[in-house]
Amino acid sequence: MGKNRLEAFSDGVLAIIITIMVLELKVPPGRNLGTLSPLVPVFLSYVLSFVYVGIYWNNHHHLLYTVQRISGPILWANLHLLFWLSLFPFATGWMGENHFAPLPTRLYGIVLLMASVAYLILQRLIIVSQGRGAALGRAVGRDWKGKASLGGYLAAIGVSVRWPWLAQVFYVAVALLWLIPDRRIERMVRGEREQESPVG
Repeated sequence: MGKNRLEAFSDGVLAIIITIMVLELKVPPGRNLGTLSPLVPVFLSYVLSFVYVGIYWNNHHHLLYTVQRISGPILWANLHLLFWLSLFPFATGWMGENHFAPLPTRLYGIVLLMASVAYLILQRLIIVSQGRGAALGRAVGRDWKGKASLGGYLAAIGVSVRWPWLAQVFYVAVALLWLIPDRRIERMVRGEREQESPVG
C-alpha cells in the first residue's frame, strides 16, 4: 500500500481535531472585555493544544517522508497515534474549563504521554520495516528528544496533583523542544537523493 491515503486520512483527522478544539471557545454574552476573562484559561489550553497538534502534524509529515510502502502494523500504529490525538479536544476542554485544576491537568498530561508513546511506536515500526541503516534510523539515532519528552510528561503528571502550574511549565517546555520541526530526516533524505542522482 502507498502512503498517500495514510497521509490524507491523518491530515483530515488532525484538521477535525483542531476544529473540535476551537468550538470549545464559546462566545460569551456581553460586549466588554470583562466578559472574556472566564475564557482566558480555555483559550490558553487551546493555544497549547493547537501547538501540540501542529508539532505532531509537522513531525508526522517528516516521518512519512522516508516511507515508500505502508505495512499493516504501520497502519495500526498510525491509528493508535490518531486515537490519542483525538482525545486532545476532551482533555483540553476539561483542563481549560476547570482553570488548570490538578486532576484535569494530570489527565491532560496522560493524554500527551500516551500520544508520545504512540508516536515512538510508529517511528520504531517504520525503522524496523526499513532497516536500521535506512534514512530514518540514521536520522533518529538515539532519539534524545523523544526520551526527554517522555521524562517531561512523567514529571508533569507527578507534580500535577500538588503543583498544577508546574505541570503546565513542563508541558510548555516539551512543546518548545519540538516547536522547530526535526530537520535531521530532511537532511538525511536529501543527502541520499543527491547520492542517487547522476552527476551530469
